[in-house]
Amino acid sequence: MISSSDILHGKILIVDDQEANILLLERILHSAGYISTMATMDPGKVCELYLKNHYDLILLDLQMPGMDGFQVMEGLKEIEPDGYLPVLVITAQPDHKLRAFQAGAKDFISKPFDLAEVLARVHNMLEVRLLHKALHNYNDVLEQRVRERTADLKEGNLETIFTLTRAAEYKDEDTGAHVQRISYYCREFARMLDLDEAFVDKIFLAGPMHDVGKIGIPDHILLKPGGFMPDEWEIMKGHAAMGAKILGNSKSPYLMMGAMIALNHHERWDGGGYPGGKRGEDIPLAARIMNICDIYDALRSKRPYKPAFDHSKAVDIITRGDGRTQPEHFDPAILAAFKQNDQAFRDIFKKHSG
Repeated sequence: MISSSDILHGKILIVDDQEANILLLERILHSAGYISTMATMDPGKVCELYLKNHYDLILLDLQMPGMDGFQVMEGLKEIEPDGYLPVLVITAQPDHKLRAFQAGAKDFISKPFDLAEVLARVHNMLEVRLLHKALHNYNDVLEQRVRERTADLKEGNLETIFTLTRAAEYKDEDTGAHVQRISYYCREFARMLDLDEAFVDKIFLAGPMHDVGKIGIPDHILLKPGGFMPDEWEIMKGHAAMGAKILGNSKSPYLMMGAMIALNHHERWDGGGYPGGKRGEDIPLAARIMNICDIYDALRSKRPYKPAFDHSKAVDIITRGDGRTQPEHFDPAILAAFKQNDQAFRDIFKKHSG
């Protein structure tokens, strides 16, 4: 709510090339209780003064030598951030009024001055301007609160996701930090590929859910130190579809991407993956990114069936192959990006281990 005191404290600039007009307007305003008025007879200084003092109202004469009021308003339009010109024009020419409104003025005062008209129009203009500023400031506060709340929600979502995925991996202590590293690998990769920030945001939160289906795999298979028998391997492969089922039927963009990644992250570019044997671009992009990130981290980590490899060994296996993992398993563009930026993965693993 704008009070009478707020209005009387509004900052006013009078612009007129006639000193007598300035003195008259100052006397009218001061007698009514306005305490923050300034004046200039040089229209060329108006924009500079406005930038410095951020006036709430400008009483602007239209007919001035050198630079008229219309030119002043053009200059103000270029520097006013929200496009609102707090201009009350002063004119003795009736045909100037419409042109002044079209130029951005909000109201006018006719010459010769009428005391009641001047005070009424100044009061109304200041009230509207101060309300406009209050609304603008309130919107800024709301936007900041929305940003803070969004950040809080995102942090909460990530914590929930990590808790959910750790529930699937709690049986193996060596994979404890895996789900967190996956988020950072995926985000780094998405940015390497110049994908939009919405995609970057989603894959950062969705990536850790890729193996949530393992919660349904029996321990004697999931933690088996040697190779799987054919029937055991079929059960193990079922974690992809199981993860998609757990995360499916959600309207959350994070869970939707999580379900898609869970189902497809073991598919291979050459068609040799599972569960659907998809190939090439039939595999969703997020799953293609996850595939190489997941394999890199698995190679760097201790597993029941293998020791942890160092960064160089992991990169060599991914880029040159070792029989089990081959370069043709990966999207060529994604593999090329990995080769050019593999040090970023080394740094993420080092920072988020332990």
